[in-house]
Amino acid sequence: MKSERRFFLKTLAAGASAARYAFPANDTVSIGCIGTGGRAQVLMRNLEAVKGSRISAVCDVWDENLGKARQIAGPQAAAAKDFRAVLDRKDIDAVLIGAPDHQHVPLAMAAMAAGKDVYVEKPLTHRLSEGPAIIQAQQNSGRIVQVGMQQRSMPHLQKGYEIVKSGRIGKVHKVHLTWNRNQPRYQRVNYNIDPATVNWKAWLGSAPEQKFDEYRFRQWRWFWDFGGGIFTDLMVHWIDVVHWYLDLDHPAEATSVGDWFAAKGVWETPDTVQTLMRYPDREVQVYFEGTFVNARNAAMVEFMGSDGTLYIDRGRYELYPEQVKPFGEPAQPAKFAYSEWVLGKGPRGADFYDNPNGELLHLQAWIDAVRTRRQPNAPVPAGVSAASAAHLANQALREGKVAHYGA
Repeated sequence: MKSERRFFLKTLAAGASAARYAFPANDTVSIGCIGTGGRAQVLMRNLEAVKGSRISAVCDVWDENLGKARQIAGPQAAAAKDFRAVLDRKDIDAVLIGAPDHQHVPLAMAAMAAGKDVYVEKPLTHRLSEGPAIIQAQQNSGRIVQVGMQQRSMPHLQKGYEIVKSGRIGKVHKVHLTWNRNQPRYQRVNYNIDPATVNWKAWLGSAPEQKFDEYRFRQWRWFWDFGGGIFTDLMVHWIDVVHWYLDLDHPAEATSVGDWFAAKGVWETPDTVQTLMRYPDREVQVYFEGTFVNARNAAMVEFMGSDGTLYIDRGRYELYPEQVKPFGEPAQPAKFAYSEWVLGKGPRGADFYDNPNGELLHLQAWIDAVRTRRQPNAPVPAGVSAASAAHLANQALREGKVAHYGA
């Protein structure tokens, strides 16, 4: 990491001097993609439909991912295994970062220091301590940074925001979040990866030194050195929506439980978790449940207000009126009728829908922000805020006690 630190310092002055400019309206935004695994490849395919953008370079520490990225980007794109080769290019305006969680902040900060705008996958931070540094770096550089929390660019979630802000469902004291799957992601797989095709040291970055492990390399989300399990991988999406709708920053405290019902001896992070987070200053409780052993409650968020409940998933919203029943008196009439807006086909709570295409909308919003230099839909402070809730939930889980923010 010393060489990466020197690179960061070397490019800081140059990046800052070129930081605040209006992107030419008719110019194509030239993009370098760093960390081109499965998630990044989905984003890269969507970039093909984003007007005014072009993938000019791809970078990955693994030959296989790099080869797939080159196929998506086309023969005109440069390829490298060292991210600094991409950031050094003068023809690159912005970078898309799809590396594992522990690399998000180091790569994003290096990109900003090199004068590049950034799209970085969520969770933005891998540790609570990274939050202030990435916020300061973005403010100092003036770069446009969009965090990959694509719900903020989905039209029905934007409408849901208006509904909650209007006071239509009344005062919200309780929010329920879920992300439940029935998938054997924990099964051991023989990937047959030749270690010689991976720059393992570069992939580890600031993580503790350890021998190459192909399972950890491919399933890094479930190991503490590189990811944070269900809370950082899945809950972050919905807790960001909660923070957005209710103007919350971070929970004051969290209490969590976790179990290894199917992934024992395979994952370091649990396969089944629950957490209760309190925001006493705003009189809000947030409860999240997630698992890989049953998908009944799927993926959704419910804002429970005094006058109604707003249900949201990635393809719809449903607005349920609340009938108040004073003790010993007739029920009061509901303040509004049930309504819904269904955009996507499929069952309630699915991970993805045909409509809306959140990746495409979020990438287009990023490119629009790059051009206009306006605030992106999911800026750095929002990414830090959402990740902070997941980190506090994990702290409570790992310590086996109530975790207090800032303690």
